[in-house]
Amino acid sequence: MKKWGGKTSQMTSREFNQQTARAKRAAMEGAVVITHRGRPSHVLVSYEVYCELTEASGSLVEILGRPHGIADVSFSPPRSRERATAATLD
Repeated sequence: MKKWGGKTSQMTSREFNQQTARAKRAAMEGAVVITHRGRPSHVLVSYEVYCELTEASGSLVEILGRPHGIADVSFSPPRSRERATAATLD
């Protein structure tokens, strides 16, 4: 299965309506952000990536925020021995 990642491209709603085939080809390389009046409104991804995202554990925000290959990295930060102190608000 193809890992989530790849390049992200962007196109306007008008471009998407007029060039659907181009949008589908771009979605095979990575996410396509479709904008409406200059603001992101939709994201087009391949069906394979959609299945990977919906079957993965965690929230969609967590999954999209993970860089490619991050699951292979183990990270166990040491516990801090410093004591918390009250903040001074002057």
